[in-house]
Amino acid sequence: MHDLKALRDNPAHFDANWARRGLDAQTPALLDIDNQLRAAMTRRMEAEAQRNAASKAIGIAKAQKNDAEANRLMAEVADAKAMIEQAGQAEAAAQAALDRIIHALPNLPDAAVPDGEDETGNVTIKTWGALPQFSFQPKDHVALGEALGGMDFEGAARMSGARFVVLRGQLARLERALGQFMLDQHTGQNGYVETNAPVLVRDHALFGTSNLPKFEEDLFKTTDGRYLIPTSEVSLTNLVREQILDDEHLPIRMTALSPCFRSEAGSAGRDTRGMIRQHQFWKVELVSITTPETSDAEHERMTTCAEGILEALKLPYRRMLLCAGDMGFAARRTYDLEVWLPGQNDGAGAYREISSCSNCGDFQARRMDARTRPKGEKATRFVHTLNGSGLAVGRTLVAVLENYQQEDGTIKVPDVLIPYMGGLTHIG
Repeated sequence: MHDLKALRDNPAHFDANWARRGLDAQTPALLDIDNQLRAAMTRRMEAEAQRNAASKAIGIAKAQKNDAEANRLMAEVADAKAMIEQAGQAEAAAQAALDRIIHALPNLPDAAVPDGEDETGNVTIKTWGALPQFSFQPKDHVALGEALGGMDFEGAARMSGARFVVLRGQLARLERALGQFMLDQHTGQNGYVETNAPVLVRDHALFGTSNLPKFEEDLFKTTDGRYLIPTSEVSLTNLVREQILDDEHLPIRMTALSPCFRSEAGSAGRDTRGMIRQHQFWKVELVSITTPETSDAEHERMTTCAEGILEALKLPYRRMLLCAGDMGFAARRTYDLEVWLPGQNDGAGAYREISSCSNCGDFQARRMDARTRPKGEKATRFVHTLNGSGLAVGRTLVAVLENYQQEDGTIKVPDVLIPYMGGLTHIG
């Protein structure tokens, strides 16, 4: 959510940055409604003051047995009450209109974010790892998993429809091993606190992380008005909602391994084959709550923590700085990590997103009213929130299958996962 005072003071700054995201000028309509809102508030407050003053004067007039004055004052009170009701309705209508617009407007991109309309404007920051070389034509994860008898899309479709999978045997254990390894790295090496939070939340929690109202079609809603989380970012970030934290207790770093649920309403026809884009999947999430001064450094740290998982698994990847037109709604700056999948494009290979690490600044904090107080001061300010995948477990499984495949169809287990696989070195 945006600071209305800052918007009034510098509307050109907001319009220029929304233009970088492909939006037309928004401030003329916003300021017009804001003026209507403040005018209605002024009328209501003046009418309330008039009513209160007249009400007190009625008692004095009656005590003085001045019936004419008392009657005039009662008429004045009636007129003031009518004005209060009328102005209150206008105020409510203006507030609702203002909320509809401003709640649907994305965060402003950081000055360091490159311009661009879509993914073609993203900038490669670094690449890591040598691409695997095969003496045979590499297969994609679907062909590998089905040949191993551990990946069943048809069985999942019979009970749930498209974009689901059943994993069995060693592949199911490999997915579990990946999630446990990631959690152990982030808690044991990276200083995150493992957190097990609800996967069912109410609408105000999703509003706080900017999933509502704009992206409701991407969510699964239950019959009692709750929603299944699209990512545990929602649950973890909302743990500080309506709180005033102390600066010296920040940063707060949390991680969770949770199921995630997405309708993928906006991705019809994309990635319909395999495990790349599913309605239900596991993900290890990283969330940091920081002071404004430290959020940029925390963003770099979080991204490095996610990269550490890929490097430990020896999976080649690249870090991308997203352009203004390709960033998520709540982000002011985002790094995507893209892992190399040699089985994609009929064995030609491709980089695919496996993590997205974003600094949201105070955008989500304003929606949640999450604040911090510097030591020794009375005034508060909004915290900064950050989130990232550390990593998407299903996509990491895909990457392991495709990068570690052997000519005989077996899968070599990455060295760091062997203890989690009970000493197993190959799957097949």
